[in-house]
Amino acid sequence: MGLIVQKFEGYFLTNTEGILNITDRITKAYREGNSVVAVVSVQDTLEVALRQSAREVNPEASLREMDVLISAGAQISSALVAMAIEKEGYPVVSLTGYQAGITTDSNYGNAKIKDINTERIFRELDRRNIVIVAGSQGCNRFDDITTFGRGGMDTAAVAFAAALKADLCEIYVDVDGIYTADPKTVNSVKVLKDISYDELLELESLGANNLHSRAVELAKKFNIHLVVKSGFNDSPGTVIKEVGNVEKVLVRGVVRDNNVARVAVIGIEDRPGMAFKLFSLLAKDNISVDLILQSIGRDRTKDISFIVSRENLQKTIEIIDSNLGILEAREVSYSDQYSKVSIVGAGMINNPGVAAAMFEALYDVDINIHMITTSEIKISVLVDIHEADRAVNAIHEKFRL
Repeated sequence: MGLIVQKFEGYFLTNTEGILNITDRITKAYREGNSVVAVVSVQDTLEVALRQSAREVNPEASLREMDVLISAGAQISSALVAMAIEKEGYPVVSLTGYQAGITTDSNYGNAKIKDINTERIFRELDRRNIVIVAGSQGCNRFDDITTFGRGGMDTAAVAFAAALKADLCEIYVDVDGIYTADPKTVNSVKVLKDISYDELLELESLGANNLHSRAVELAKKFNIHLVVKSGFNDSPGTVIKEVGNVEKVLVRGVVRDNNVARVAVIGIEDRPGMAFKLFSLLAKDNISVDLILQSIGRDRTKDISFIVSRENLQKTIEIIDSNLGILEAREVSYSDQYSKVSIVGAGMINNPGVAAAMFEALYDVDINIHMITTSEIKISVLVDIHEADRAVNAIHEKFRL
């Protein structure tokens, strides 16, 4: 047998039934002869209550004090799970992030893990204890409690698996695994048996919401045996691994991202260096761009179009407007009524005609493409936002996913 790291989010802990469900999964792995480290989060309902209390006491509370507050919720979860396991007669110990050896930077509310000292955990495992860790928290160089923010639980679980050289890392979720598309959008979705690290990273960057990208990157770096599976049934889930045989599998998933806006800079002087001027201005404000399209020059000018996230749209327009003279551009136009629809698959690089099939699927349902970008394992197109769901369904059907 081996060492297993398991991760459970707060929605599994909202009531006694949920806690007992987690207990069953942890103790089952233990009975099978494995050493088990389970990372648990603050109960969803408790976190909402804690944040509401903080707003009532001090709407402008510091991030440091919010970390102290929310981390207490995760400690409650870990203790309750440990108590439930204890009642079943198994040896168990709950640990805070600090006790588990997690050190982080000092970015309160969104800290990054810097190191994990595994000495305490291995000591407990040597005693055949099940270890329950209050997830999404650590301690910085000032001995202050920090929390990890969005995706922190995923990253913490994979980081523990890497530090402990675990044989398996199980990420428990509220669905059966990773789907070929969003089941809220497409009725005929299927659960993928497996997917490569790179494919999953692309899906996450394009708007999917399966695992945090940092967790996938870490799993790839240390070649972690990672499985995403349901915490409510016994479905096998999806294995994330290195690329295997991709000759037959062209497309693994379809995803859409409605959090985009298109920006067009019109009438830029058609001479070397103008694109550099434009995108260096945006880079100074940490604005990421995608789907860049430059028109053929005419009348000694050209147009450059690209997309940004909606939250960066206003800042982008302000930067360009205030620098129209430097850019020697006539005007800037924009719209947030678009969606980026993408397909991902490591097999696409070895199979010509994938792009044509995707474009045919959109043509068949009369959906216009505004912009296109490609890489070795993805193709993305920009369509009108009200056409996005139809586009995803048409593409999903075209590739028989």
